[in-house]
Amino acid sequence: MIQICQFGAGCMGAIHAANVTLNPRSVLRYVVDVDRQAARDMAARHGAQVVEAEAALRDPALDAVIVASSTDTHADISQAACRAGKAVFCEKPIDLDIARADAVVKTVEETGAVMQVGFNRRFDPGFAALHEALRGGRIGKVELVAITSRDPEPPPLDYVRKSGGLFRDMMIHDFDMARWLLGAEPVEVYAAAACLIDPAIGEAGDVDTAAVTLRTADGALCQISNSERAVYGYDQRIEVFGSEGMLRAGNRTPTTLEISDANGVHTDKPLYFFEERYADAYRRELDHFLDCVGEGKPPLVGAEDGRRALILADAAAASLGSGQPVRV
Repeated sequence: MIQICQFGAGCMGAIHAANVTLNPRSVLRYVVDVDRQAARDMAARHGAQVVEAEAALRDPALDAVIVASSTDTHADISQAACRAGKAVFCEKPIDLDIARADAVVKTVEETGAVMQVGFNRRFDPGFAALHEALRGGRIGKVELVAITSRDPEPPPLDYVRKSGGLFRDMMIHDFDMARWLLGAEPVEVYAAAACLIDPAIGEAGDVDTAAVTLRTADGALCQISNSERAVYGYDQRIEVFGSEGMLRAGNRTPTTLEISDANGVHTDKPLYFFEERYADAYRRELDHFLDCVGEGKPPLVGAEDGRRALILADAAAASLGSGQPVRV
């Protein structure tokens, strides 16, 4: 059994803690959170103990940590865990500052620690199957990738103010997917964005609607579309066009029921939000992490991937500020 300490007892922490408990290969040993009551509640649900961070990391029986606390704590906890000889699963982003992300990557390299970053979409069954077909050459050379990611509603303003902005918080998932699907590093980023949903988001210094184009050195393009309001549910789609065809992975719905009548053809709306849509992906990414911990092998998506996605997010923010494409 792989012994795990969970940092963070909020929304993402709840997802990970439940999956750790349900997985037959892992056990939630400790919970750490500045909100002691939230930590006690989570620990009680999963048979864990509430401790301070230092005590958890000193425990030689502890194998790994999951970092699902606030973003401003990710880098410090990850580095401390690496130095303590623990494997690390860190939610995205590693940090909002590229220098801090660089420092984490350096620590991982120096310690040889296993570190996985929470880009869960790589583990979605549909997206993973698309990637496998892509790498298997089913559509020839990749020429154009289209990624659609739209939330059902904007996050609370308090969250917006601390999030680092749409590019670093929401679209960073899509930047990772773009790199994964293109199979090459983007060399140019152009961003256009607006505040079309809630003026208060603009007043908080962010945007709620964005379109970004990435270009690789050989000319392949990726277009990313983000919105924080999709009245029909959580819209998550990928299309990859190549020299010999096209691959597409679409939304998931509660059922596959289709009703055809005089008024048209009717199906369920997409699943409402990320907890439902990516439930399988969260379980599969934990399985992958446990494999890496048990075998000491590098994860599919590591600290360097987190760093590179943040570089693209920074470039998108710079492009939006200047109105010009930004070289990466």
